[in-house]
Amino acid sequence: MRNERGADRGAESGQRAGPETSGVDEDALRRCADEPIAVPGAIQPHGALLAVTEPDLAVVVASANAADVLGTTPACLADVLDPADLDRLRAGLAGHLPEVNPMRVTVAGAEVDLVVHRADGLLLTEWEPLAGAERADAVWHARLALVLQRLSASGTLDELTASLARDVRALTGFDRVMVYRFDPEWNGEVVAEDRRADLEPFLGLRYPASDIPAQARALYATNWLRLIPDATYRRVPLEPAANPVTGRPLDLSGAMLRSVSPVHLEYLANMGVVASMSVSLIDRGRLWGLVSCHHYRGPHRPSYADRVAAEFLGRTASLLLHTTVESGEQGRVVAVAQRQAELVAALGRTPRTPAQALTEGTPTVLDLLPAAGAAVRLDGRLHLLGSTPPAERVPGLVAALLAQDRPATDALGSVVPEAADVVDTAGGLLAVEVGGGGGDFLAWFRPETPREVTWGGNPYTPKTVETAAGPRLSPRRSFAAWRETVRGTATPWRAHEVEAAQALAAHLTESALLRAGEDNRLAAALQRTLLLEALPEVPGVALAARYRPSAADVVGGDWYDLVPLPSGRLAIVLGDVAGHGLAAASVTAQLRHALRAHLLRDRGPAAALQGLGEVIAALLPGELATAVVAELDPETGEVAVANAGHLPVLHAAADGVRLLFEGRGPALGLLDEVDYAETRVRLAGPDRLLLYSDGLVERRDVPLPDRLDALCAAVAAGAEPEALLDGVLAALDPADTDDVTLVALGRT
Repeated sequence: MRNERGADRGAESGQRAGPETSGVDEDALRRCADEPIAVPGAIQPHGALLAVTEPDLAVVVASANAADVLGTTPACLADVLDPADLDRLRAGLAGHLPEVNPMRVTVAGAEVDLVVHRADGLLLTEWEPLAGAERADAVWHARLALVLQRLSASGTLDELTASLARDVRALTGFDRVMVYRFDPEWNGEVVAEDRRADLEPFLGLRYPASDIPAQARALYATNWLRLIPDATYRRVPLEPAANPVTGRPLDLSGAMLRSVSPVHLEYLANMGVVASMSVSLIDRGRLWGLVSCHHYRGPHRPSYADRVAAEFLGRTASLLLHTTVESGEQGRVVAVAQRQAELVAALGRTPRTPAQALTEGTPTVLDLLPAAGAAVRLDGRLHLLGSTPPAERVPGLVAALLAQDRPATDALGSVVPEAADVVDTAGGLLAVEVGGGGGDFLAWFRPETPREVTWGGNPYTPKTVETAAGPRLSPRRSFAAWRETVRGTATPWRAHEVEAAQALAAHLTESALLRAGEDNRLAAALQRTLLLEALPEVPGVALAARYRPSAADVVGGDWYDLVPLPSGRLAIVLGDVAGHGLAAASVTAQLRHALRAHLLRDRGPAAALQGLGEVIAALLPGELATAVVAELDPETGEVAVANAGHLPVLHAAADGVRLLFEGRGPALGLLDEVDYAETRVRLAGPDRLLLYSDGLVERRDVPLPDRLDALCAAVAAGAEPEALLDGVLAALDPADTDDVTLVALGRT
């Protein structure tokens, strides 16, 4: 059965798809939030649970089925484990606990997987018989390396999720395996599926956030795998009901046998699902989605080893999510970065007429991002390009959005109610302030994009039932495809688009400060543009940087940058534009943005410097600069270095300190075309790398080779980067007549 929801209703709501609480009684929501799903006081019957004290391993809480599974309800674990297994368990408990799991033991003549973890001051032991568990054949496990290689080779998110669904189903034997992705409002969408041929496809269906309440999502974020071999099971209570250590129900949030919410079991029954399993997908600490497995033909219990393998696939895919999404975005990111560099260059050529540079040149500000219209307000004058709301409406809409401390929305009518009548031109708005609160801004507009969303069942039907204790959530009974037309929303703004707009606005702010003659404010703003306010946090890498401007000019030609690359490598940049003052800083800003654009292509440091040289030849003839780029692979410690006329990078290793003179090419701007070379080193544990500007080592009264020797003497392997920079500055005591910039790094 397919229901249709008319376009008028969607237009009236003006909201994105996702009725998280539509039709839900507030009382029922509170009861759902209070349901003790982490402390249900019961387990599923496909295993037994014993909670014991340490070190005596005396049983203080047992599941009521312990005798059925173990042949007895033991007083301590010595009653069910033979001496050898007991010694093996004690040895494991003294070490890293996860390494114990699973421990294969024989109890009452049957093989059992013993799994342990600690909670509430007790050791929780779970005993799962091997009998009745389905096992993947050995061929699949022998091919695990190829499966992981296929996952890692996925070039797009669609490829990654499709491969994940296919491999998890091949491993576990479920009738249907779906990859389910959450949106920002916690509605879910099936983005990949592998199923039995006779089953109706669920691919593309969406499910409202209320199907997986917040407390259930919290458990998914901490407990990677959950199994229900038989959704028709009868819960097995724990005896006693209270943990004798705490006096409260035992925390089972980390238990594989934990009994699940009756509402969830009812939900599965309504879908015709007899067995289910889920594996969490977590992207940088946040729940991204689930691998959801359904079985319809009867109970289904994959073996513990197969479940661990499925969880491993989910964890591997989780690590790949961010880079895979970014890889798919890379073409767009590079294009926006390139147009941003071109706009910055245009502003640099005509600093006194920024509005003209943004609205009359090629490209214009409208070309920076995919949008239908743009607005530029500088010095109080408004300029409109493309399709926008009426001029008299634009400042108010922008001010209303910025007042909410948010730069972008793809549902302006929901965020700013007075914008509901202009969704044809402003369904989405991205706005950034220019200057210090004078009302100037840049803005981009996207029209609404009506789209059809297919839900798994009508998400607007009531979801509560009355009970003696009051209303409670009730799962939907219909999951037939149900369509609605969503109005009032535009194509969402991507993170790199917001960042590009903010960077352009920051550059305009700095230019405005320059024109106004506010030298002190200009110096601070330009430093924020040219230097990083905070170093990126890169796992496995320790970083430190120093920038000391010259006494003559607060703003100079030095710059440094640290750019995480799509491949997982980190690009460390240090450059120096010839000259000082505002002119040099303007060129520096353009080169920094242009080099970032080329680095993001991820073709190596030599190719990036070659591209930067072409930018100077085409857009900045006559300018001269030096730069060095080092790209570090945090996993292997391999570093590729390319040098355009800059001082050699210093490599401090356990066997000595050396300067990397190999592969140095000419300075940027000397020649129109240069093929730069790369030299490679590998950072071992104590190794350190130091990049620096000429202000550190050049002094009129001391030859440069002597100063470089003094620098090598001041650096030793193993020093933390922060301490290393402090020691170098103290030892060399550079003059204040030039900028001094240093960046140090090492592996942790």
